[in-house]
Amino acid sequence: MSLGDDNEASGYGGTGQTRTRLPDRGGDVYGGARRGGRSSSRSLVTVVGVVVLLIAAIAFANRGGDDSASNGTGTSGNKPDTTSTAASGNKPVKSTTGGIPSGFTRDQTGAESAAANYAVALGSDGMFNATRRHEIVQTVAAPSAVDRLQSGFDADYSVGFLQKIGLDDDGNAPAGKTFVNRTLPAGTKVTSFSTSAATVEVWCNGLFGLAGDDSTNPVTSSWFTVTLKLTWSDSDWKVLESGQKAGPTPVTGDSPISGADEIGKAVQEFGGFTYAR
Repeated sequence: MSLGDDNEASGYGGTGQTRTRLPDRGGDVYGGARRGGRSSSRSLVTVVGVVVLLIAAIAFANRGGDDSASNGTGTSGNKPDTTSTAASGNKPVKSTTGGIPSGFTRDQTGAESAAANYAVALGSDGMFNATRRHEIVQTVAAPSAVDRLQSGFDADYSVGFLQKIGLDDDGNAPAGKTFVNRTLPAGTKVTSFSTSAATVEVWCNGLFGLAGDDSTNPVTSSWFTVTLKLTWSDSDWKVLESGQKAGPTPVTGDSPISGADEIGKAVQEFGGFTYAR
């Protein structure tokens, strides 16, 4: 959600950068960047390696218990507490305000769900349009923080910034191109919590760019962590402060890169989620 490496980052929170791959020539900048094929011998080695790993994993899972086994209340040895990643089983919220999930429970899982959904809203393409941006901020922000957050985001999404990334003054893409800006939470972590305040980190994958055959800002992906300070206000969790930092970033996989038409079509056809812990 930013410009190239040499430019000041904007977008969500005004921090973090996404590399932009510029095409060397005309045509499809996506389809022309596919990875080369693997040799058959390397593929065989990979398959054998996967089989060995699976056998080892099955053997480990079938081992008998020992004296160091977890008692279910915390971690033991190198085993993580399963509650750190397992879903709570609570039903997602059923209400929305301004198209954004609302009515979260006044507990830790409610704060995590609120943070994940608010990260999606604040990291959406709606933030590039002034009217929609103000609606989003007024929906998710605490009353005491609305003016401050709105002023900060208005500065981030200035007309100059929109023009730099190829959008018009209202955040619209040029004819024949599809603007993509989507935030996808991968997990949440509570760093502080009380019934009146919480700080939640949301680990996210992001998509950003212009899908089009001659786009000089093709859609790229990035990983970043959004930190939201929440307060309990008017029977719901609301945002007091937001921030962002890069990573953690996994190694890029070996999937072939899709063409511009496929990316644009996917963004239009695949909707988002309501996130619940």
